Amino acid sequence: MLLNHLNLCVDNLEEAERFFIHYFKFKARNDCNDVIKVLQDESGFTLVLSSLGGEHPTYPFSFHLGFYVTTAQEVDEIHQRLVADGYSTGVPKIVRGQYSFYFQALDGLLFEVTATE
Repeated sequence: MLLNHLNLCVDNLEEAERFFIHYFKFKARNDCNDVIKVLQDESGFTLVLSSLGGEHPTYPFSFHLGFYVTTAQEVDEIHQRLVADGYSTGVPKIVRGQYSFYFQALDGLLFEVTATE
């Protein structure tokens, strides 16, 4: 079985689309409109961003989006880009045996970036 897609409700579709494209190498697909943005990553995973029409989405405590990259250097590069762009992030460190960091963006969504090597 293969997880095909995830629908993530966000406050600002355009901001979220730019964020995922810029920091996590997603590509925009053509089947987008004013209510949804459809993105795809390098492995073929589809991320659907949707708007609740002005209602702020809420997620449970500890809900987060985790991204794996191959090396610690990639973790550091993403961290440095986020910090340079004004995001407040945790410092990359070893967590549960893997090099990673956490940060919040897009109106409070929690993100994790972890190296697999």
